[in-house]
Amino acid sequence: MNVHELLRLLQAEHDETAARADQLREQIEQFTTALAETEARLAELAATRKVIDGLTTPDHEPAAAENATVYQRIVTAFNKHPGKVFRVRDLHEHLGLPTDEPSINVTRSRLGRLVRQGLLEQPGRGQYQKRT
Repeated sequence: MNVHELLRLLQAEHDETAARADQLREQIEQFTTALAETEARLAELAATRKVIDGLTTPDHEPAAAENATVYQRIVTAFNKHPGKVFRVRDLHEHLGLPTDEPSINVTRSRLGRLVRQGLLEQPGRGQYQKRT
């Protein structure tokens, strides 16, 4: 075997190895994207489970109104009045909650979370209703 033949074989193996490395890099990129999408879906499912668990008792019976969390009471109010648009202060009065500004702000934050989770929608500024 002469030097030219050896160099040709070496170049051929180099080209094959470089092509294989490119394929592996592409697979890594695809797997990284798929992993990110799967982890995002897992986070969505965990959040959904947390919301559903918060709305039900351990035996999956609807929670009694007197034992319900504020989130449960809010969701129940919207479920009982699916077409009604609530302002935060009106919702507080409807639920018998305090109407001081700090309490109202906490409820605004809760309603914002419920909007982001897709349970409620905002037809106007400061207005909330059940998503249809």
